[in-house]
Amino acid sequence: MSDIINIEDKLIAESTTCDFKSALERKKVRDWLKSVSAFANSSGGSIFFGVDNEGSTIGLDNIQSDSEFISKYIRDRIDPVPEFELVPYATANGNVLEVKVSSGELTPYFYYADGVRTAYIRHGEESCTANSQQLLSLILKGKHSSFDALQANVKRREMSFVILANTFKERTHQLFEEKMLESFGLSTSEGFLTNGGLLFADNCPVYQSRLFCTRWNGLKKDDAIHDAEYKGNLIMLLNYGCEFIKTFTYRGWEKGPNQRKNLPDYSERAVLEAMVNHLIHRDYTVIGSEVHIDIYDDRLEIYSPGGMLDGTLIQNRDIDSIPSIRRNPIIADVFAQLDYMEKRGSGLRKIKNETASIPNYTPDKEPSFHSTSSEFFTILKNVNYNQDFTRNSPEIHQKFTSSTLELSRIQRQVLDQIILDPYCTRDHIGQQLSISPRTVSNIINQLKKLHIIERIGYTKGGHWEVNIETS
Repeated sequence: MSDIINIEDKLIAESTTCDFKSALERKKVRDWLKSVSAFANSSGGSIFFGVDNEGSTIGLDNIQSDSEFISKYIRDRIDPVPEFELVPYATANGNVLEVKVSSGELTPYFYYADGVRTAYIRHGEESCTANSQQLLSLILKGKHSSFDALQANVKRREMSFVILANTFKERTHQLFEEKMLESFGLSTSEGFLTNGGLLFADNCPVYQSRLFCTRWNGLKKDDAIHDAEYKGNLIMLLNYGCEFIKTFTYRGWEKGPNQRKNLPDYSERAVLEAMVNHLIHRDYTVIGSEVHIDIYDDRLEIYSPGGMLDGTLIQNRDIDSIPSIRRNPIIADVFAQLDYMEKRGSGLRKIKNETASIPNYTPDKEPSFHSTSSEFFTILKNVNYNQDFTRNSPEIHQKFTSSTLELSRIQRQVLDQIILDPYCTRDHIGQQLSISPRTVSNIINQLKKLHIIERIGYTKGGHWEVNIETS
C-alpha cells in the first residue's frame, strides 16, 4: 500500500467513476465487486471504503485486514483480473481506503460466483448488469475489433455498390475501383462482405440502418407537422436526413441596399457534420433503436444509440481535448474517403464553428452535446427563433416574385396549390399532396404569419389571396 495521504478534497459525490461504501461487506462481496467489474468494463473509477452515501468519512476499523480481503476477492471473483490499486487515507474520523480500478482492455470483466459469470457496466452512479448488446460491445472491445469489421455471411457478388461508387466519383473526382472494397475494409480477401460493407451496399440488409425524422409543431413532442421513416445504406440515410432538415426548416432573408442577405435557421455544414457524426459513432449492435431527427420551432435534435466509447459523458468533457476513439473505424474511414469529414476528432468543434459563422448567431445559440451511457444527442439551436426580421421587413408586405421567395419544399407545394386554385379547401390540398389536413392547416398558418397569403371572406365561400407576383 501507498503512504497515507490526505483525502478531504476528493470526496464530492457518487458518480459514474466514484462509489462510496461505509464499510466492507465481507458476507455480501457482490455489493462492491460488481462496481469493480463495472469500472473495469467502463472508463475506470474508485470505490471509497469508510465513506457514507453523503460523502462523509466514517473510517474503517482495520484497514490492513480490509485491504488484504479486498485484494484476495478481486483476484478470486473477477475474471480476468483488472488492474487496481489500493490507496489508504488518514482522516479525522479514521482511515479510508480507495480501491482505484483502471479501465481495462480485456473486456468483458466478469464477476464470478456459484458458477455464474456476470458483467457489469456503470449507469450514472449505479453498477448494472450488461444487457446482450452491451455485452457484445464489450466482447468486441476485448478483441480489439468492432461491429463494422465483423465478417458477414454474405458474398461480395450478392451486393452492388453503385451509390457508393457514384458518390465517390462525385466527391473525389476519381473512379471507384472494385479492389477498393477490400482496401476500405468493406469486404474480405475470401470474398465475403463485412458488416461495414453491408451498411454501404445499395440494398442494405441491416435492419437497424434506419432513420426516423419528425417536424414538431412548437417546442415539445405534441403535434407532428410531418414525419418520415427511411431505411437504406448510410449514404442514403445521410442524404435523406439532410434533405428532411432542409425541407422543414426556414431559410429567411432580408434585403440590403445592394444585395439580399440570407438568414438560415441552421448552418448546412453544421447539419452535415452532425449527421455524419451520428452515423459514424452510433452503436450498431443495438437492434431496437435508430438515429432520430427531431425538429422543433427553436431547435434541432439528433439522437443515436450509443454513448461515449470510453464511458465518459460528453457534457463533462472539453470537446477540444477529446481523443479520436472510433466505435466504427471502417465506417469512419469510408466517410473520410468520401470527403464528408476532415480531421479526426474535430467534428464537434466544426459544428460549433460553422454555426457561429451564420447571421443572427449569438453565444446563447451555441450547439450543445449530451450523452448517457447508451445515448448521444446533438442539439442545434435555431438562430432565428424569436427573430422578427422576416415579418417586420418592409419587403414582406410588398408584392414579390415567387422565384425569389425562399420556403421549404412542403410550404412551396401548398402555396402552389393555392395559386392554382384560390378556392381550394384544406382537404383538397391534402389529397393532392398526400398529407394530412392537420399538416395542411399548420403550413397554411405558417404562410399566413409570413403575410404570404390571407383569407378573404368566410371559411365557406371565401378564397385565398396570395401576396406574390406569379408572372
